[in-house]
Amino acid sequence: MFGTAGIKILSSKDAKKFYTNCTAAVLRAKDCIMKTATTVQENFGDIYAGAKEINREREMSEETVEEVNIEL
Repeated sequence: MFGTAGIKILSSKDAKKFYTNCTAAVLRAKDCIMKTATTVQENFGDIYAGAKEINREREMSEETVEEVNIEL
């Protein structure tokens, strides 16, 4: 008897409305998380490119110093 009553409660119109609202909230949270993840990825791309440029400039300046030392 309790099993049948439980199934009726879980499948009632109010329960379905509750499940729908919960699912909608999860979808909104997912959208927010995905936007944040996209922003982080974009920022990481900029940071990575900047770091590569710094290393390239540093490498060039070290090569210049080595060339000067060899010529002396």
